[in-house]
Amino acid sequence: MSLPQPTAEPLAHPVRHFSLAGWRMAAAAIALFALMPIAALAWLAASGPDNVWPHLMANVLPRATWNTLLLLGGVGTLTGLIGCGAAWLVTAYDFPLRRHMEWALLLPLAVPTYIVAYAYLDILHPVGLFQGVIRTVLGYDSPRDFRLPDIRSMSGCILVMSLVLYPYVYITTRAMFMTQAANLIEISRTLGCSYFGAFRRVALPLARPAIAVGISLALMETLNDIGASEFLGIRTLTVSIYSQWVNRTDLAGASQIALSLLVLVVLLVALERWARRRQNYALSAQRPRRLQPLKLPLGRGLLALLAVSVPVTFGFVFPALYLVSSAWRRIEFIGISPAIIRETINTVVISAAGTALALLCGLIVAFAARLISSRLTQSFTRIALVGYAVPGTVLAIGILYPVTLFDRGFDTVWHAATGGTFGLLLLGSGTALVLAYSLRFMAISTGGIESGFSRIPTSLDGAARTLGASPMRMLGTIHIPLSRTAIAAAAILIFVDCMKELPATLLLRPLNFETLATHLYGEAARGTYEDASIAALLIVLVGMLPVAILSRIGRSDR
Repeated sequence: MSLPQPTAEPLAHPVRHFSLAGWRMAAAAIALFALMPIAALAWLAASGPDNVWPHLMANVLPRATWNTLLLLGGVGTLTGLIGCGAAWLVTAYDFPLRRHMEWALLLPLAVPTYIVAYAYLDILHPVGLFQGVIRTVLGYDSPRDFRLPDIRSMSGCILVMSLVLYPYVYITTRAMFMTQAANLIEISRTLGCSYFGAFRRVALPLARPAIAVGISLALMETLNDIGASEFLGIRTLTVSIYSQWVNRTDLAGASQIALSLLVLVVLLVALERWARRRQNYALSAQRPRRLQPLKLPLGRGLLALLAVSVPVTFGFVFPALYLVSSAWRRIEFIGISPAIIRETINTVVISAAGTALALLCGLIVAFAARLISSRLTQSFTRIALVGYAVPGTVLAIGILYPVTLFDRGFDTVWHAATGGTFGLLLLGSGTALVLAYSLRFMAISTGGIESGFSRIPTSLDGAARTLGASPMRMLGTIHIPLSRTAIAAAAILIFVDCMKELPATLLLRPLNFETLATHLYGEAARGTYEDASIAALLIVLVGMLPVAILSRIGRSDR
């Protein structure tokens, strides 16, 4: 009697649950979603009245473009000098409190540029405490006899923004200095180079790609800024976009200025790529020995400590002390306003929604790229990163047009079905702002999740497929649990950036909807600085979360 032969049953295939084609389509949809604002912006700019562009070319763009280029040049130069110098000092030399200064140099990242500008406008006011003390020491009685140069100037704006944005250069450059082999510096020393000569001839050329990346990030933040530039009286392209849209109700003109700004962004990205074109170089096959900091004598060590303390003091300590003092005086006078509580809730809710959507989109794009290794899928990933390079004002205009079309269409259908009007579904509910947040910061979620996925062996994917696991089951049981740290870090970074985002929030928030950032902007614009201090302090306290994460990463890399 012969036994029946077992029939070979195929393993469950992922197509039964959620096919690879489905993941590819989802990634493609997110890529199209990321390109939507740029396409809408181009359409608005092209469909505007013919007489707008000549007016902009004659009266708006020359001055705004020149101011923007001057600001970019100054911020790029100063952030490069401060960030690179600080990174070399804490990496190559040993001096008192060096380990504390390594993470303290990150603290200005917790303070948005518009908050530092807001703080210094009051700190350095001609009749303020700081200038009053200087006049007393010098023997002057009136601001008309002696006053410091007005901070409302191009040089003041460059200095304020550089004191906040230099950590972008510091982070990338310090990481490069830490990974350079010590023997390269030692060989240069044996050939007669001083320590500074080794820095200039060896360490600095090798770190140029990292410096270029850091400066480009700082310049992107400069282009996105609207509060600091407007507070300090500098009419940049970003400020001109806001003024053309809000003050003159000229959306077509704002779109054309935004398109000009977008061209400048593309040029910056191309310049950064060009600066990194020769970044590949080879080191020893063995893990290189890191540079041991050179012990400085006490006098020179104190000078080094003073040098790295200056940007921390002016970029974080003074503004933070001012905010704490102003907030305390305000609370003592009238307590905590119910409006601040409501605005805090609004900020948390809208930021959490933007974070959730950005994480979802980043998870889909990153997982699709891992499942399907093809040029097409990789291109979807690169397109999804576009939003981070687009300033908030440009993104807001690009989102406004399609969102308005949807709201009008939905209201028409609602009116036909019920006879009533529904109103603005996406704009009125804050959904448009959530979309802007997700597009703006999707790059953070995609990059963070991809870095988490890269630590998972691909053999686990193969084993899961062999056992019949669908992509959704693989994602839920393998990739998300093993990448939860990277996902959590990305979520914190996105949430804090959403809380600090000012341009998109100003332009897309619903009527009578205030966040901490918009409250601060409104009070600073009216000159009531103490009324905005509590909101500014809350933003700074929350902004210290990613600084803590970065400092822990820096310690773990040793």
